[in-house]
Amino acid sequence: MTKQETYIAVLREIQIRVEKEGNLYAYLDNVTAVLKKRLSHFNWVGFYMVKKERLILGPFQGTPACIFLEPGKGVCGTCAADQHTILVNDVSTFPGHIACDPCTKSEIVVPCFNRDHQLKAVLDVDSDQPDAFDTTDQKYLEQIAHHIRSLWDYEKQ
Repeated sequence: MTKQETYIAVLREIQIRVEKEGNLYAYLDNVTAVLKKRLSHFNWVGFYMVKKERLILGPFQGTPACIFLEPGKGVCGTCAADQHTILVNDVSTFPGHIACDPCTKSEIVVPCFNRDHQLKAVLDVDSDQPDAFDTTDQKYLEQIAHHIRSLWDYEKQ
């Protein structure tokens, strides 16, 4: 399967798993599980939730991670502050990179908005390989972030 075909299958599986009424964290847990299971170049995938002007670790798959991140700092914080996707082929070259896992070599972070276009989280994906991510990853991860925008309606549950 090509990377594009894999992402198309991932989108279908995520759509099936989040189409019924439910709980935000349970849905996000399933999203991270599907991504980690299907995309072999991901060694960590998770959400950092926007809470009171900082990022707090949410559902994830992988090794233990940093619990709190500040907006504007590191890749996740920069993504949250700028509200656009950041793709980093070599994390050692990113100014102020926060090494939650020293094995991380490359990273892509996608902002996640609700239906009112309020930033609710960032989707953080790491790889233990340099240059692991490309525009195909960006395109489909952004589609996933867009597809799950209605999940934030379940935030209070």
